[in-house]
Amino acid sequence: MRLLVVEDNAELGALLTKGLAASGFAADVVGTAQDAREALAAARYAAIVLDLGLPDGDGLGVLRKLRERRDTTPVLVLTARSSVRDRVTGLRDGADDYLVKPFALEELVARLHALLRRPGELLGRSLRVGNVVFDTEARQVFVADTPQFFSLREVAVLEILMRRSGRVVSKKLVEDHLFGLSGDVGSNAVEVYIHRLRKQLADSGAKAQIHTIRGVGYLIAEEKEP
Repeated sequence: MRLLVVEDNAELGALLTKGLAASGFAADVVGTAQDAREALAAARYAAIVLDLGLPDGDGLGVLRKLRERRDTTPVLVLTARSSVRDRVTGLRDGADDYLVKPFALEELVARLHALLRRPGELLGRSLRVGNVVFDTEARQVFVADTPQFFSLREVAVLEILMRRSGRVVSKKLVEDHLFGLSGDVGSNAVEVYIHRLRKQLADSGAKAQIHTIRGVGYLIAEEKEP
């Protein structure tokens, strides 16, 4: 799942990218308000992690413009501003949650999951197709109650497909969610992950199949009994 992280501290941005990736998120990190606006114009994100103290302005300006456009993307403000007044201002301007630095990565991830579980958002506690169940918080896949073990990116591909089960997911969307704006994407990277997923699902007795819609993308659906 793809996030936009707006953070001008390069070291913290790198740590967030690594920590979020371990929890199944692909993060695009930008360091200025202008870069944030450009990223939001170019791509759709599941959620935004927003610092307020940016070198070219206040992150609240980015947030206000987002809400003025009636964009409801969940925004978690991550900042050193800790006063009650600051928190109230952020929430009034449209933030969905507010986390003060220093913080624990585990709490940040938990808060993102909570935001994405809200009605109308993208993430349920578990996803099911046939006898395949994906626990979105534990990042664990089960086939007929038996745990399966995949790489982080294989799990990320499976999640993208299962969240849109029965619908075609374009290859470009899969690439965007896996690698973000700056990822180094091999020409057949997605095909490799799809091949591995198909093989393990088949070997484990999964009642779900990943179909290739040639020239369009991929679709996962429950395998019907003959």
